[in-house]
Amino acid sequence: MMKIGFIGLGIMGAPMALHLVNAGHQLYYVKRAKTHAEIAASNAIACANGKEVAQQAEVTILMVPDTPDVEAVLFGADGVAEGLSKGKLVIDMSSISPIETKRFAERVGELGCDYVDAPVSGGEVGAKAASLTIMVGATDAAFAKARPLFELMGKNVTHVGGVGDGQTTKVANQIIVALNIAAVGEALLFASKAGADPAKVRQALMGGFASSRILEVHGERMIKRTFDPGFRINLHQKDLNLALSGAKAIGVALPQTAGAAQLMGACAANGWDQLDHSALVKALELLAKHEVAAA
Repeated sequence: MMKIGFIGLGIMGAPMALHLVNAGHQLYYVKRAKTHAEIAASNAIACANGKEVAQQAEVTILMVPDTPDVEAVLFGADGVAEGLSKGKLVIDMSSISPIETKRFAERVGELGCDYVDAPVSGGEVGAKAASLTIMVGATDAAFAKARPLFELMGKNVTHVGGVGDGQTTKVANQIIVALNIAAVGEALLFASKAGADPAKVRQALMGGFASSRILEVHGERMIKRTFDPGFRINLHQKDLNLALSGAKAIGVALPQTAGAAQLMGACAANGWDQLDHSALVKALELLAKHEVAAA
């Protein structure tokens, strides 16, 4: 049994933390006005702030939205860094800047602690099913310590390389996902406006080389208009911005990524940034003046 701090009990963080609780670990979290009901009902212990969480825990896990959030949780007033002592471990499972990740790791390392970046893919469904893909950047020793915890939250755990490499892998993942969503949206929109039944077109494509998890899950969302967020457009926008800023820094052109980012920007401009990222199709539908699900 380990003492684990978990900060960021949102759509994905809460079920991830519950897997640790259910495995017998002692959980510490920051008390909020609205705490996830199952966490509150468990033996998890509420703390006043990140400092107190880190003081109590051997391992502190972060699962928050963006780079500034991670920095604030770690190094803000009463933050995690203030509660760390030599030999403890910080694991950031958020999706943030690889460059800033390395800087955060250096600051935590100066306190005598290890730092692991371990962003995830799989969305709310994967978080609840403990089937997440976890992309890890860490030293061998830190990965060995963290791996048993990762295996409680995910099925595909890969030690990619050193600190920052996990975040780089996640950015690459988000590029692939965004371009696939755009491709599925364009294909179903084309089929629908041409007069074919998009549901039957999707069914046919699922049996061929075009089959993918995106076509299976998000294609169905587009047809059924079920855009309740598993992963919000505004978060995917953030990830694509990380890709484009990183590409600029290393001198790489990502024209298709830029196009997908523009489509998500169009969604945001129309007030759809809190919808699931499969709602990217709505920007394409605006251009075509036609909905995928329309007769």
